[in-house]
Amino acid sequence: MIKVAFFDTHVYDKNAFEKYNDNTEISIDFYETKLNKNTVDLARNHDAVCVFVNDTLDKEVIDKLYENGVKMIALRCAGYNNVDLKRAFGKLHVLHVPAYSPYAVAEHAMALLLTSTRRIHKAYIRTKDFNFSLDGLTGFNLHSKTVGVVGTGKIGRIFIDICNGFGMNVIAYDKYPIPNSDINYVSLDELFKESDIISLHCPLTDETKHMINEESINKMKKGVVIINTSRGALVDALALLNGIKDRKVGAACLDVYEEEGDVFFKDYSGHIIDDDLLARLISMPNVIVTSHQAFLTNEALDNIASTTISNIKSFFNDNKSSVNELCYRCGKTDTCMKKRQEKCF
Repeated sequence: MIKVAFFDTHVYDKNAFEKYNDNTEISIDFYETKLNKNTVDLARNHDAVCVFVNDTLDKEVIDKLYENGVKMIALRCAGYNNVDLKRAFGKLHVLHVPAYSPYAVAEHAMALLLTSTRRIHKAYIRTKDFNFSLDGLTGFNLHSKTVGVVGTGKIGRIFIDICNGFGMNVIAYDKYPIPNSDINYVSLDELFKESDIISLHCPLTDETKHMINEESINKMKKGVVIINTSRGALVDALALLNGIKDRKVGAACLDVYEEEGDVFFKDYSGHIIDDDLLARLISMPNVIVTSHQAFLTNEALDNIASTTISNIKSFFNDNKSSVNELCYRCGKTDTCMKKRQEKCF
């Protein structure tokens, strides 16, 4: 029996995973707490841990997991910026879910944009009070507006398709453009300067951290709308707040936030939030914040659960390959000859 310690558990997680696990091969212990240096000992006597975006898998946690006999980290997400892959190499195999529902995230990005530009959230609150005035609810058409899409992976391309359906002018930036595509690629500087709306769909790396900062905001059009459904640290939150206060940024639609780990996925409605920056952003009338829910559809949860269960089973039952394994050497042909045809070590 493969024993798995499941961290940061929510009701929707448990329901999805119990649906796909028949309990004949895998035994799952569900923990509500996040994985970090203070909770890592809960993984003792387990073969694997199953974690999400705000669990901490740094050097200290990875070493402790290895000492406790854990062999595998099963990420139930695509992103892995919270994992020290270099430290994990030779100790713990790391597998992820590369694509669970790109449509869910792309559609959420457009939902945020429409909600913001047409003031739907304000109208909803207003009519609940039987206030049917239209004052202050004037929006703008998306048709013919220029949208800059940063990152043209699966999610970015689906978002582009949605924008094309609205008759928008789409420009895009990607460090690795798709060859022979009909995507109109431009430089990042040109994207910042020409876009009425900017939507981020790229991974968080050392290179992309704080790509939205004071300098890049200064290059943007007055009134630009910024959407982030990728990773919080792509945006320097303080620079964004200052851009909003200076009336440079017309609106911000955020499903992620750099310091979300201590706040998101919890109910703080009866408490005082210690994060002053987040509180100030939420207080702005032209900012919409959702709590990392872009992925949260029935279809995505099903795909996450089925792929993660499959990853765990295939890892422990197949000594040759793990198609969804991550390694800090992946893509570097000069140092890695495995090419995902074999386990990394």
